[in-house]
Amino acid sequence: MADPTPVTSPWSTRPDQSTVATLLRLRPFVRPARRRLIASALAALAATCVGLTIPLVVARVVDGPVADHDTAALWPWAALLVALGASETFFFWARRALVARALPRVEESMRNTLYEHLQTRPVAFHDTWQSGQLLSRASRDLGELRSFLSFIAVFLFVNAATFLVGSVMLIVLHPLLGLVVTAVAVPIIAFSIVFERRYRVVTRRAQDQAGDVATVMEESVLGIRVLKAFGRHRAMDDRFRALVRELRATELHKARLVGIIWAFLIVVPEVAVAVAMLLGVGEVADGAMTTGELVAFFAIVMYLRWPVESFGWLLAATTDSAAAAARYFEVLDADGELPERARPIDPVRVTGALAFESVRFRFPETPPDAPDLLRGIDLAIRPGETIALVGPTGCGKTAMTSLVPRLYDVTGGRITLDGVDLRDLPVERLRRIVAVAFEEPVLFSMSVRENVLLGFPEGTDADVRRALAVAQAEFVDDLPWGLDTRVGEEGLDLSGGQRQRLALARAVVARPAVLVLDDPLSALDVHTESQVERALRNVLATTTALVVAHRPSTVQLADRVALLTDGRIQAVGTHEQLLQRSSAYRQLMAADSSRFRHTPDIERQPAKEAV
Repeated sequence: MADPTPVTSPWSTRPDQSTVATLLRLRPFVRPARRRLIASALAALAATCVGLTIPLVVARVVDGPVADHDTAALWPWAALLVALGASETFFFWARRALVARALPRVEESMRNTLYEHLQTRPVAFHDTWQSGQLLSRASRDLGELRSFLSFIAVFLFVNAATFLVGSVMLIVLHPLLGLVVTAVAVPIIAFSIVFERRYRVVTRRAQDQAGDVATVMEESVLGIRVLKAFGRHRAMDDRFRALVRELRATELHKARLVGIIWAFLIVVPEVAVAVAMLLGVGEVADGAMTTGELVAFFAIVMYLRWPVESFGWLLAATTDSAAAAARYFEVLDADGELPERARPIDPVRVTGALAFESVRFRFPETPPDAPDLLRGIDLAIRPGETIALVGPTGCGKTAMTSLVPRLYDVTGGRITLDGVDLRDLPVERLRRIVAVAFEEPVLFSMSVRENVLLGFPEGTDADVRRALAVAQAEFVDDLPWGLDTRVGEEGLDLSGGQRQRLALARAVVARPAVLVLDDPLSALDVHTESQVERALRNVLATTTALVVAHRPSTVQLADRVALLTDGRIQAVGTHEQLLQRSSAYRQLMAADSSRFRHTPDIERQPAKEAV
């Protein structure tokens, strides 16, 4: 099987900011917890300073009571060492306690901000991004950032401060030996700069590939019925394995890079320690240095080994965190909701007069040399009028209906409601005026009541019952808990027709001024369709409606019909008028009539168990 096409985010090839600049963007989230985090860093630094004091005490013990063979004089020094050890333990405990209280709020704020921004992204954003990439940012990447803020950032500061303080102490104890040991900082810094540049590219690749794996996993779970029905679960398994192999290869590359810097950070200091050891023994032999000073010197050197050796791991983890932060902010940096100019419209006097004026539209990802999908639409819908929109597949019917609630914005011309450009209306206000039922109904893992009242939260059970009656969705009463029955993820406990009827009920429950129906009866059998159409006539009589229709029976619900072909409105009139005047319309209706002449009732019985 051929290697799968990468499905990384469209921003994955952008040049990354520097690691420091990227991580500094976390400041607004960290600011509320900055006092606790600073206190945590200071507590860790205090523990380190206490630890560095212990070798000096040991030097005094070696040169004093040990050299003088004075056992009685050891007790005060022993008590001091115990006190220092207890102090070091307390400061480490304080660091962990401060971080444990501060970080959950930071993570909560970042997670809530990400979710809020995902909800306010325009539909074009979600068309471009894969859900697995977004989920990986909300889970794996935020986990990386939590680890960075709670541990890595603190110890980067603490270890750097420990090395500086320890180096000063070594130079004070013996300038020559101190310079020999601390000189290792020069090659370590140079090597780390090269390492960070290479590692940053690899770690970003690994995180994007992890998002690809999450995408395929999610698609496989949601589409498991289709995969099994077509016997393609093995092929999807091969695709998943190929992506996992790519991720494994990248992670191994990361491990090799970390192994190289770790080996470098161990070998170079060990060489310096060996040289200092030879020189130190000579200094003691010549009387230029006491035995206690030599013991204290190398005790401090040993204390500094972990800060130096851990630097490579901390640097790698910091680079991982910077890549995670970059991926997180990619979402926050994406364009927000569609722009609005906030011109008010009287909510009491909305008549529902809808007009398309020279409307042009193309999807954002359309190639520049491709023609517009809609190429100058002119259509006026009078208040209370129902227009049926018909046309061949791919002519732009769904795109046209998506422009009314501003799921997308026109790329030319304008759409007006009561003479006001839709772009001049607050989006939230517009979407209270316009209700939509899509051809592909989407239900949420909530109760029937919550699904129907999704856009009308102040509605009552009476409103729900009225809407269910319009949609001929009385099957709800046969569900285990009626309106309180949870319909399961994406409504998979229901048949396609049942889901579509609940989506229709959701659209009509608030008695909207403008109703947009995108082929809302496509999954219904002929008998149920006729019942819904009869009930729907009462709703359409009091609202302005734009209905995408394929069946002649649905077309006859409309006052007028608009024929859309090649991105333009070719004819407008009643069903009878178009049958007489338009051969294209006659052919379209004839094809659809034969297609739906014999439609079996394939509706499932209501689920016996609720999820």
